[in-house]
Amino acid sequence: MRSTLNPPRPPSFPANRDKYRRYGEAGSALVISGLDRWQKNDAGNGFQGGSVLETGKAWGHMEYVTYGYQDAPSQETNDRSSSPWRRLYIHQTYCLLNRLRSQEQKRVGFVLVHAGAGYHSESKAKEYKHVCKRACKKAIEKLQAGDLATDAVTAALVELEDSPFTNAGMGSNLNLLGEIECDASIMDGKSLSFGAVGSLSGIKNPVLAANKLLCEGQKGKLSAGRIPPCFLVGDGAFKWAVDHGIPTCPQDIMATKLSLAAFKRNKRKLELAEKVETDFIQLKKRRQSSEKENDSGTLDTVGAIVVDQDGNVAAAVSSGGLAMKHPGRVGQAALYGCGCWAENTGVQNPYSTAVSTSGCGEHLVRTILARECSLALQAEDAHQALLESMQNKFIGSPFLANEDSILGGVIVLRSCRCSSKLDSTNDKQALLVEFLWSHTTESMCVGYMSAQDGKAKAHISRLPPGAVAGQSVAIEGGVCRLESPLC
Repeated sequence: MRSTLNPPRPPSFPANRDKYRRYGEAGSALVISGLDRWQKNDAGNGFQGGSVLETGKAWGHMEYVTYGYQDAPSQETNDRSSSPWRRLYIHQTYCLLNRLRSQEQKRVGFVLVHAGAGYHSESKAKEYKHVCKRACKKAIEKLQAGDLATDAVTAALVELEDSPFTNAGMGSNLNLLGEIECDASIMDGKSLSFGAVGSLSGIKNPVLAANKLLCEGQKGKLSAGRIPPCFLVGDGAFKWAVDHGIPTCPQDIMATKLSLAAFKRNKRKLELAEKVETDFIQLKKRRQSSEKENDSGTLDTVGAIVVDQDGNVAAAVSSGGLAMKHPGRVGQAALYGCGCWAENTGVQNPYSTAVSTSGCGEHLVRTILARECSLALQAEDAHQALLESMQNKFIGSPFLANEDSILGGVIVLRSCRCSSKLDSTNDKQALLVEFLWSHTTESMCVGYMSAQDGKAKAHISRLPPGAVAGQSVAIEGGVCRLESPLC
């Protein structure tokens, strides 16, 4: 067949185009990565007469396609202008390139974020929702640009850490000495790599340090065969972050008006409590008051989970820790299997899963809740599996048998490939994403967005009337189908 269209003039063939082999031989091909760039690829393809061989997949941030043609240009004349195959070749090349360029901004993906499990007052509900929406947009922008899933969750957390309304990064809770010490971690579901920092001061965005640890760890061993670190704390974490170009921030800037006011208020309460009689009744009253205070804004760790176009998942979490904590205390946000978890589908895992937690760090650490939820999501019914995990592995955990009120929350997602249409002969695969959030605290603020959505959605989930925080579970969620144009 011959094209009847007149496509725009293509870029010139390479000067050494006469080196391209003839049909049927193991030779070279043209790799087209843009309308103005040609490269030679010694791929060893046997070309079919005049047809286009689409052998490429995703390459970095571009799409590449490999082409072949029937006959090599004459070494004497270097002239193919009269060849009907050349006209067909040009037409098919440009049709496919135009299709790829039109789809470049349609890369799919999904993100779910949380601004903490605790208590979110109605007066600040708008601010919490707004920052969750902004975080979702940052992550989706990364996914649409073809960046890694870990880059997307990092971008979301940077936005959440920069908000003065969240307990992470800027505006974090202050410890007993009036200082900010942050925890953060990130996990890549594809490589299962992990990076974390704990009790870190002087770094504006702790998640950047955690992500850098993950990336450096993927490069392999250090000099003299040393194993690269994946978890650093305190001064050592700060020095490592500075050495690797992570931006610093003075303590007086990271402590916002809100966090300083909360510190002064909590310090007065602590001083007053220390003067009160320590008999059983007074102790119980103080404990209940403390739990209520913790549930009223000091548990709002932030987190994000992502699945990209290729089905790769990633998760991250960041926290300033409990208010008035002891200096040097490290919470679940920095600990493996406790703060976040991400794992791609495998031989034993039919689903890719990602989890990020929030709440009382000591409760989440002793139950390894992130890992437990990930395992549970391999069951057939994700909603029921998560509910049972929160009831049996968290509230009813034997490791927390002496606790009166178990405070925490999770966001989770799982994804798998499924047929895009009812026609089983169709090779195109869609990505099915189930996403859920659950909490035992009074409330939890979440936001979510897919690359196909025009805007992000945000929601504050609350326990139903009459439910007791720390003893009841709320669970909500949804399903998202991502149609990939490049599958």
